[in-house]
Amino acid sequence: MAAPAACTRFSDNYDLKEELGKGAFSVVRRCVQKSTGLEFAAKIINTKKLSARDFQKLEREARICRKLQHPNIVRLHDSIQEEHFHYLVFDLVTGGELFEDIVAREFYSEADASHCIQQILESVHHCHSNGVVHRDLKPENLLLASKAKGAAVKLADFGLAIEVPGEQQAWFGFAGTPGYLSPEVLKKEPYGKPVDIWACGVILYILLVGYPPFWDEDQHRLYAQIKIGAYDYPSPEWDTVTAEAKSLINEMLTVNPSKRITASEALKHPWICQRERVASMVHRQETVDCLKKFNARRKLKGAILTTMLATRNFSSKYDAHGRSIITKKGDGSQVKESTDSSTTLEDDDIKEDKVKGGVDRSSTVIAKEPEGLLLKQQTIICKRESPLKLNTNYVSCGDSDSSEDPENSLYIPLTGDSDEADGKLTIL
Repeated sequence: MAAPAACTRFSDNYDLKEELGKGAFSVVRRCVQKSTGLEFAAKIINTKKLSARDFQKLEREARICRKLQHPNIVRLHDSIQEEHFHYLVFDLVTGGELFEDIVAREFYSEADASHCIQQILESVHHCHSNGVVHRDLKPENLLLASKAKGAAVKLADFGLAIEVPGEQQAWFGFAGTPGYLSPEVLKKEPYGKPVDIWACGVILYILLVGYPPFWDEDQHRLYAQIKIGAYDYPSPEWDTVTAEAKSLINEMLTVNPSKRITASEALKHPWICQRERVASMVHRQETVDCLKKFNARRKLKGAILTTMLATRNFSSKYDAHGRSIITKKGDGSQVKESTDSSTTLEDDDIKEDKVKGGVDRSSTVIAKEPEGLLLKQQTIICKRESPLKLNTNYVSCGDSDSSEDPENSLYIPLTGDSDEADGKLTIL
């Protein structure tokens, strides 16, 4: 009778190196495979801090990632379970976020946007072909394999992904990020693979003009817009976008999921497969300028929320509408999360007390930013060392006490909702 195989330990196969990111229940470190010398990113989860439900989610994420092997998806190479820690070994992607790379380019055209969305659609098509729905497609989860010009776009973070065989439609729970949620999710109707295509439509819209199709200071009104598909193509920025590009967006942002274009069909759209002939090659400087503001806004708001929680003077919970509320201890004042923030919502998270924990998504994106600046969903490190300041009307990063410093401050008007008490602040 053969002797049972010895349990493989992480340290038998890998050498741990420097830390790349950190969350409440996990840390991400660069690691080197001993047998090959290849570099990877190891997400190390402290399983002692996870509930049984959270552990199930972790196992689901690992199971899904194991069966997805595609050049446009961050690949899981190894999964090792030890007594108190679970190690997930991913590709080490070093190019940073796609959206950050675009604003650093000297030239960016509609054809470039076509190439970007094609790679995203390739990753989504692979997911859907393998019975997987990502549920959280957004800029923070679109990374570049390296800093090299023309590096592949990689889809990351499958923490909310679910397994959906065939064309099944069911209510799988409220999950996603506010500005990228589909109408059927907001209506709490059965949903499936089309939710990812809707998010792709939102991303494509941003890629072309630098701002999102749906936006409102009030989350109720934002959701109302999304439910009916209320978006348009305002002048002058959309005047220079081809009709074919708008056609693809329209087919992606179709409210009825049964009539929405599929990933396979989108890849055959002329604006994608015949981009050399169809897509404009004119440089879009206005898009780049708007995208810079879009990037800065979401990064600053992420930094504000993270810093508030990190100071331990704030706690986090959710209101009746599933919106994250940051409450300052002692005075009851609150700062609500932005309607277009990068914060991910999930119905299980809404039902549970967030202070107690949950699967930490702050470091599920395995990436090193250029110049050593690490920018991940909620693990945001400001370039400036000065603390973030919370005043009555704005938040600033730096020494300025005036909201007249637009580069380092974010205006926060008082909310006017009738169901909210005076003194609450909303990050818009």
